[in-house]
Amino acid sequence: MPSILHGAPLNVAASSSTENIDKKEDESFINRKLDDFGKDSSHLLALSDSVKDEKVQALSKELGLNHKKLMWKIDLCVVPPFCLLYFLAFLDRVNISNAKIYHMESDLGLHGEQFNIALTAFFIPYVIFEVLSNYMLKIIKPHIWLGCMIFLFGIVTICMAYSHSFGGLLTCRLLLGIFEAGSFPSIFYIMANFYTTNESQRRFSIFFSCTCLAGGCAGAIAYRLNNLNGEHGLASWQWIYIVEGAITAGLSILLYFIVPDFPEEARFLNQTERKFLKDKLEIYSGKSGFEVKQNWHDVAKVLKEPLVYVASVAYFSLIVPAYSYAYFAPSIIKEMGYTALSAQAHSIYPWLASLGFSIILAFIADHTKLRSPYAIASALIAIAGLVMVYAGKDNVNVKYGGCFLVALGLYSCMPVLICWMSLNFTGHIRKSIGTAFVIGFGNIGGIVSSFIFPNNEAPRYKKGLGICLGFTALSIFGMLIYQCVLMHYTSRKKSVTYCEKWEKLSEREKIMKGDLNPDFRYQY
Repeated sequence: MPSILHGAPLNVAASSSTENIDKKEDESFINRKLDDFGKDSSHLLALSDSVKDEKVQALSKELGLNHKKLMWKIDLCVVPPFCLLYFLAFLDRVNISNAKIYHMESDLGLHGEQFNIALTAFFIPYVIFEVLSNYMLKIIKPHIWLGCMIFLFGIVTICMAYSHSFGGLLTCRLLLGIFEAGSFPSIFYIMANFYTTNESQRRFSIFFSCTCLAGGCAGAIAYRLNNLNGEHGLASWQWIYIVEGAITAGLSILLYFIVPDFPEEARFLNQTERKFLKDKLEIYSGKSGFEVKQNWHDVAKVLKEPLVYVASVAYFSLIVPAYSYAYFAPSIIKEMGYTALSAQAHSIYPWLASLGFSIILAFIADHTKLRSPYAIASALIAIAGLVMVYAGKDNVNVKYGGCFLVALGLYSCMPVLICWMSLNFTGHIRKSIGTAFVIGFGNIGGIVSSFIFPNNEAPRYKKGLGICLGFTALSIFGMLIYQCVLMHYTSRKKSVTYCEKWEKLSEREKIMKGDLNPDFRYQY
């Protein structure tokens, strides 16, 4: 049963003598091998990483799979589609900041807090529908669900160009929040099911770097679209929505065909590769429970975990300064004395610096198998940047240099924290609901960030920068508490009483509890 990977054939048969075996017999042989392998998998989690690695290598050799080539195949079929999807989602989410400095407020007659309310309108449905969206992914296949959602928010983005009042803008922002609600948590949920804990951070950070790339491209696109001002009776800010919305809606057709489903149903993997990947991940993280029917009672059990709420507070505390930067950086840079056009150009470079740093940090984190030191260090870098912007006063170079550190620190810390959190949840139900709730609750921070940089506080924005400083410090405290809770869970799982209770659970209950398995080791 041959498969092609990067132009090279993968021989599924264990030896050349099996090359002429009938296809059905070949598949039967593979299934028997995998079934035999799974019979003795109940305590694989207790093994050391080196022994787990050896078992995976032995299984791949027995099935004739080239593990390294298979991972390249997964990387090429999983990471780029999600990078493109979230690039488009984030681009459509933050382009309102670029439209603002091209006089959108005055053209729509916005006054008082109306611009900030429009920002907030996005986050209300975004927060409400995130858990539901992740739950729906087990009912509707991801490529269908996400493909349709991205098409719809592309259409809504185009509609924003034809808003003539605050009411029209507000309606579009609400719809944008509904259709984008599932994009971010669902991507982390799906990706976390393809990779082990030691493979994940660099993939997650490469994906998350699309945030930085989208932030930079938003400024670059806005800079170029200024040339269209007045064409066909449309202002520059309207062209931003039309062009970016059309690109999103058009590429959604491509994404419908290339967005991957869960490993158990991935269209780009053959039967052997799917089963091998499933057993490999079972060695490192336990049974996924993909085949187990979930219900709302299972959801409620996940939401009772203190771990979920501690991680949510830590992420929420990062979201406030992160979205503040994404929404108001062009305005802050403009207040340094740059023209609107020059501010768009200068807003690009901090994003690019953040992109490079986050990827480098991710490789180091995977290599050292640590998370918290890098997340906390990144948050400290962001604090240094916020202090520079806050204390820079009239020194443009200091304030602009601070923008680099803010973007670099915040947008490197967030992927480390999300990866750390999502991979400490195992099993489909805990990973799905835990990830969605943390990200959903965290995005309430977007509501806070919408109101802390009012126009009447320009150019210093003391209150907004002070609030961002406080929340970034709170995120560090939250991450330290999160680590303490993980250590408490680990200690509790070692007790004789806990292990005895665990052994009395049914097989379904054990699968649903995922990382609460006494043998599962949390990442720190």
